[in-house]
Amino acid sequence: MSYLKKGLDKVLGAMCIFLFAFLVLLVTWQVITRFVFNDPSVFSEELAKYCFVWLVLFGSAYVFGENGHMSIEFIRDKFPQKLKMGVEVFIELVVIAFAAAVLVKGGYTVTALAWTQLSASLQIPVGYLYAAMPISGICIIFYCAYNIFLIFQKKKPLEEI
Repeated sequence: MSYLKKGLDKVLGAMCIFLFAFLVLLVTWQVITRFVFNDPSVFSEELAKYCFVWLVLFGSAYVFGENGHMSIEFIRDKFPQKLKMGVEVFIELVVIAFAAAVLVKGGYTVTALAWTQLSASLQIPVGYLYAAMPISGICIIFYCAYNIFLIFQKKKPLEEI
């Protein structure tokens, strides 16, 4: 399971780096064409929107893999060791439920509905924009399951692993 996590970390990290670099180039191109050539690029604004959405969703999944998301630790720290583990497992299960219901199920539904609608300037299905939601949700679910696995394997809260 650790091997899968490292592989997913590398893929998501590489995708985020690529998307961010491509987004910078697109926005730079948009600014140059608008202010220097006085002829704004038609496709770059919409493509930048797609890149930004994908970057945010894949970046958030990557942050879950690194346990870098925000948490309120002072409440959890007041519990004894065994209860800390239970609270962390409960939190991971809540995140799994949210990711499964909203990102995977909801994202799949929205993607399926938007697949027949074409974007204005790119003329590609809008479903590509929404497809990042279920993919990101699956990654988040995997990371949460991995965190639960670590908690039970090490018999320690995540902060001590």
